[in-house]
Amino acid sequence: MPTLPNPSQDARNSFYITTPIYYVNARPHLGHAYSTIVCDAVARRKRSQGIATWFLTGTDEHGQKIERSAKLAGKSPAEFATAISGEFRSLWDRMGLTYDDYIRTTEDRHKRGVQRLFAELHDRGFIYKGSYTGQYCVSDEAFVDVPPGAPCPDCGRITETISEENYFFKLSAFERKLLELYETHPEFVQPEARRNEVTAFVRSSLKDVSVSRTSVSWGVPVPGDEKHVIYVWFDALVNYITALGYGSDAPEDKARFEKFWPANVHLVGKEIIRFHCVYWPAFLMAAGLPLPKSVIANGWLLFDKTKMSKSVGNIVRAETVLEVLGADALRYFLLREISFGHDGNFTFEALVQRYNADLANGYGNLVSRVVNMVHRYFGGVLPETGPMGDAETSIQNDAGLTIVEFNTQFEAMDFSRALESLWALVAAVDGYLTASAPWKKPAEVSDEAHAKTQARVLATAAEAIRIITALVHPILPESTGKVWLQLGLGNIEEAAKRGDLKDLAWGGLRAGTSFAEPAPLFPRAEKDAIERMQSLESGNNLSAVAAVSGSSGEASSSPVISEATAPCSGSTEAPVHAPVSEPAVPAASALETTAAGSDAAREGIAQIGIEDFAKVELRVAQILVAERVPKADKLLRLEVDLGYEKRQILAGIAQYYEPEKLIGRKVVIVANLAPRKLRGLESNGMVVAASIGDHGAPVLAGFLEDVPIGARLK
Repeated sequence: MPTLPNPSQDARNSFYITTPIYYVNARPHLGHAYSTIVCDAVARRKRSQGIATWFLTGTDEHGQKIERSAKLAGKSPAEFATAISGEFRSLWDRMGLTYDDYIRTTEDRHKRGVQRLFAELHDRGFIYKGSYTGQYCVSDEAFVDVPPGAPCPDCGRITETISEENYFFKLSAFERKLLELYETHPEFVQPEARRNEVTAFVRSSLKDVSVSRTSVSWGVPVPGDEKHVIYVWFDALVNYITALGYGSDAPEDKARFEKFWPANVHLVGKEIIRFHCVYWPAFLMAAGLPLPKSVIANGWLLFDKTKMSKSVGNIVRAETVLEVLGADALRYFLLREISFGHDGNFTFEALVQRYNADLANGYGNLVSRVVNMVHRYFGGVLPETGPMGDAETSIQNDAGLTIVEFNTQFEAMDFSRALESLWALVAAVDGYLTASAPWKKPAEVSDEAHAKTQARVLATAAEAIRIITALVHPILPESTGKVWLQLGLGNIEEAAKRGDLKDLAWGGLRAGTSFAEPAPLFPRAEKDAIERMQSLESGNNLSAVAAVSGSSGEASSSPVISEATAPCSGSTEAPVHAPVSEPAVPAASALETTAAGSDAAREGIAQIGIEDFAKVELRVAQILVAERVPKADKLLRLEVDLGYEKRQILAGIAQYYEPEKLIGRKVVIVANLAPRKLRGLESNGMVVAASIGDHGAPVLAGFLEDVPIGARLK
């Protein structure tokens, strides 16, 4: 389990945490929200402990993929990037995230810092000019060591052969230093599985890496040689220091950099760990700059046990949950349900179940019961109490143990167990209330004695609620603010700044405190909540379809959810439908018809709604390569150009089409079909054809008019 660095060991008493900067090839989704919520919760907690905290997020906006996506959307790269970046920032603001800075890699302050670092490494002899001929994955914005025409080993998409003049960074010179770093500072790469992965990569022998491109114009120019653009991954990683003022001579920027660098935590998606734990520390070592204290990788967020992907149409937007249940419900679910560092699963059903059980029926109901009874029996003023009995002492002891457990587990980033231990206290207090039954006066007990019992029970429960609320505030900031007010304690954010939420101990809620009027916290989610979210998500997916067509610039494949990603993306996606040919071969026809086309022939075929059809992404592609697959009579291996990317598709049409006659032909493909491996090759899509005759002979769909590649069929 990852562990947060301890700022108390730093004389600066500062804490700097960063999200990955999100790539602007698609609108934000739940995976982006997860990473950012984790950072926000950690930042809120550090601030409440009196630690000077800086929380950075932002967007990565350069690179070949953005250049191509913008062109496909009919926009300039700057317009395209600004529109998507604006959606990220708008969502973070709507969610109330407390980032201290939002960096965009298209900002002048960032460009200035990137160029300064590049020049520094060049002057120190770590960057030299050369040339590169090899394979490049546009989707991952990464140079890869594979043969021409081979798929990218990370995302499976077809790579492109490039040959161009480049500047190279002497990464090979840092192999020994990096291995020493991992050995002497194991906390640098967390969790352990990611450290093992990075160590194995470095031990396999490092090669010098290209840090510039000449075939791309959308990026930061190399200082003094502006026909070169700085490689997007060099550009992106430097955001962590340019946001603090690196590259600026202004005194306030220098002071901020000195105060907060090195970063305590870079939180990233596991698929981009190599860039952050190999390239980034090597760049910093070469520049003589301090290294970040830890790079911590979170897992992927799955939807119904499948990786979310825009192209599949199974993306869940955070806005959907905000609209129905609110931001705190989303924050609680993601941190309670997912064991940090591991992949986690999201479903609307699980969200509603957890919301009702823990928030509506648990914490929210407990607060409502106690505040209402204080108003009913004591006019809204917390009464004086006498000596505590055994039951009250037990609750006090439970609270003390919970404080220790929660703090320990939170610092270990084991948010799920931290909340589990805290909700055990919620259940204990709720059980204590039920057993004590202050609303019920036994016949043999006097009114005065019963009033004393009521006072003791309600004061004990209210104090336990204060402790629960203080602990969970970084995770439920909006709801705990309401509870703090109801307890008569004022503004919880001001209390956090004063340090009232740290060093918790029993007895902070004094007799005579006037409670505010009770107000609902978590109205129970009824059965239609799931249907409402599903309906909203269908609307979001339809909006995304329109965006792909050009209205908002969403044109390229979505990154795998993580994170939390910068330019690294993937395409492991859920199946859209079953193939119609033998199980080992992907279907050549995605839409099956009959020659007669009669009504009778269509009987028994289920009708679908527009939201179902919107999930299928049909696009025009041009065949670049067509060849038979050895030992597979029915299979052809096709390489197709979609305009914004190239792909490999395996099609079961070898018995009907000669490969050489397909080259240059425009076809229709299902662009968001889940990848499948056949005969050791990965297929990313499906060619659309009619199925003709008794034997289902395929006839490829085509066009009479000249249709541009990449165009979407609607």
